[in-house]
Amino acid sequence: MSARALPLLFLNLGGEMLYILDQRLRAQSIPGEKARKDEWTDVDRKRVMNDIITTMFNKKFMEELFKPQELYSKKALRTVYDRLAHASIMRLNQASMDKLYDLMTMAFKYQVLLCPRPKDILLVTFNHLDAIKDFIHDSPGILNQVDETFRQLIETYSCLSAGEFQLIRQTLLIFFQDMHIRVSIFLKDKVQNSNGRFVLPISGPVPWGTEVPGLIRTFNRNGDEVKRTEFITDGNYVTPQREGSFDLYGDRVLKLGTNMYSVSRPVETHMSASSKNLASHAKDNIAPNPLAKEELNFLARLLGGLEIKKPGGSETGFRLNLFTTDEEEEYA
Repeated sequence: MSARALPLLFLNLGGEMLYILDQRLRAQSIPGEKARKDEWTDVDRKRVMNDIITTMFNKKFMEELFKPQELYSKKALRTVYDRLAHASIMRLNQASMDKLYDLMTMAFKYQVLLCPRPKDILLVTFNHLDAIKDFIHDSPGILNQVDETFRQLIETYSCLSAGEFQLIRQTLLIFFQDMHIRVSIFLKDKVQNSNGRFVLPISGPVPWGTEVPGLIRTFNRNGDEVKRTEFITDGNYVTPQREGSFDLYGDRVLKLGTNMYSVSRPVETHMSASSKNLASHAKDNIAPNPLAKEELNFLARLLGGLEIKKPGGSETGFRLNLFTTDEEEEYA
């Protein structure tokens, strides 16, 4: 297990959370002059996004996050995002939070699976951070927080070997291996089966620095090439034109990690039978884990030090439904 996987897991899941919230808030926003007191406006959306991003990139929390350590347990990580999602005036009920977390985890799992090479997980992370910077482009203070995290990522990961990135990828896949939640976007695009497992492509660009399959070279003991044999592949592979940029600014080339909700379409999640059994087993197993308890206590102390903005005075907070109606949410 890699001790360097946690920052990548946290930042990418956080990026997916922000994509979903931004899309849903935009869909439910009412023009300011027409909005009633209990309705969302674009000003509210910007406030929520700014508050969550400010909390997410809190300097103290980032310093703790980047220390070499094992991944948080699933329960502890979910606690972090529960706190993050409520770092502003927005309030989600349990069904909405469950749905939000399912979408976040399945989206990033898909991205990790599709990375052409393990190092490209860093490009996926950069895509998320680039998009987050677009959300707060008119807030220079918050922008500086995100840029500082960008620099930490470059400093921490630019020197890692291919083997270390492979270990990071394996660590992330182990974390996701029991999650098979069906997502409507993936099902409609036919990249996910009805059992919740992803369909991996057998065509497209090969990893940067590798060759298109279809040729076998045979060498003698002196290292001289003595024979070439061509074979037909089932896929249609191409050589990538260039490598994505690992700098603070630049073309990432890889599209994984960009905002798939930028085109408005309904998103639904359904838990597969195996995931339901797993969730049921987790609920049945009520014996407390002392290590998990300590981990949650530590996170509570750490997150308790963050500036979680709660509605004060006449503000009661806004409730956001990720479903069209409350009735849909109740039966999710």
